[in-house]
Amino acid sequence: MARVGLYPGTFDPAHNGHLDIISRAVKLVDKLVIGVAGNPTKGPLFTLEERVEILQQETTSCAKIAEIEVIGYDDKLTIQLARDVGANIIIRSLRAVADFEFEYQMTAMNQQLDRDIETVFLMADPRHQAIASSLVKVIVQMGGDTSRFVPPGVKERLQAKYGPV
Repeated sequence: MARVGLYPGTFDPAHNGHLDIISRAVKLVDKLVIGVAGNPTKGPLFTLEERVEILQQETTSCAKIAEIEVIGYDDKLTIQLARDVGANIIIRSLRAVADFEFEYQMTAMNQQLDRDIETVFLMADPRHQAIASSLVKVIVQMGGDTSRFVPPGVKERLQAKYGPV
């Protein structure tokens, strides 16, 4: 039986912390589905389609280790998406203690909804612990340099939206 993992998130924009988790998650599964949440309440900078495209481009090197599929979703719970794609694990990342409380609650709820799907937490690499998509957007809006936080392809897309960053 193939091990299928789901790594859900908004990825607006995808940053080096996300890509680090993806590069480590592919070592744990035969197939990794990256679920890009629409989440219009967050006022995304990039459209759902753009975020899917970005992740497809930025994860090509990881596809040599495990199969990768990037899909968008906005009309279902993450646990339902996990069922739909045949995932037996949901991969989540933890950057700081503050993340733990939310993730703990979410895991408990998901266990109530489907006990056959486990949640696996990967700790953020210390080099990426401070990176958050919301902070990357603030840096861009204020004209700061995002080179240390996002891959070159994402930086180019940010420049297209905001001008040189």
